[in-house]
Amino acid sequence: MEQIFKNIAAWFWSVISYIGDQFYQSLIEGSRYRYILDGLKNTLIITVFAVLLGVVIGTVIALVKVRHANDPGKLKVANGICTLYLTIIRGTPVLVQLMIVYYVIVGSADVGMVTTAIFAFGINSGAYVAEVIRSGIQSIDKGQMEAGRSLGLSERMTMRKIILPQAIKNVLPAVGNEFIALLKETSVAGYIGIQDLTKAGDIIRSRTYQAFFPLILTAVIYLIIVIGLSLLLSKFERRLHRSDNR
Repeated sequence: MEQIFKNIAAWFWSVISYIGDQFYQSLIEGSRYRYILDGLKNTLIITVFAVLLGVVIGTVIALVKVRHANDPGKLKVANGICTLYLTIIRGTPVLVQLMIVYYVIVGSADVGMVTTAIFAFGINSGAYVAEVIRSGIQSIDKGQMEAGRSLGLSERMTMRKIILPQAIKNVLPAVGNEFIALLKETSVAGYIGIQDLTKAGDIIRSRTYQAFFPLILTAVIYLIIVIGLSLLLSKFERRLHRSDNR
């Protein structure tokens, strides 16, 4: 029995030593942890600004689609353009869109890679945020529009002052989920040379010839961020429900 415990202790110590060596080689030696920090920074910058751009694009498209649905005689051309945009973006992979923006649209223009990625992911996000916001607007009782018009407000003013604030409140949790989804989608940004979090892990792997620790660490960081954001969203959603019930 004593020998068994010794074997277990030896195995446990070998595992700890292996992890320690991996940790040192992957992060400490050569200050390689800076790759992770820089990659995390770029990932968060791209995600935050891409979602903001996506919200702007999505709101415009949602307003066009709702206006056209309420009055098919208006905004025919704009609605057709929006429908084409949604079809293309939703029907093609985000990686292909990123490479088209980088190699075809931007080309040799003096535009930073991070800015290019924000633009590409923002365009992608806008197609999905548009449907979220459109659903949020349509979830508002039509009597709200009629009430605003009866008070002398124009249709545009009623939409801006009454409908949109309520719709945005309803769709904030869904926009938060889009943020989480986009955070993971930005892992392909390395294809155009950006040192995002995933690319940082791969750079460390190429320098140390050790794949386990840097890639597992990358996955753990993504997991921690996603779990943290999911908990915050759940808490925020419960608070919204409590305020609605008052």
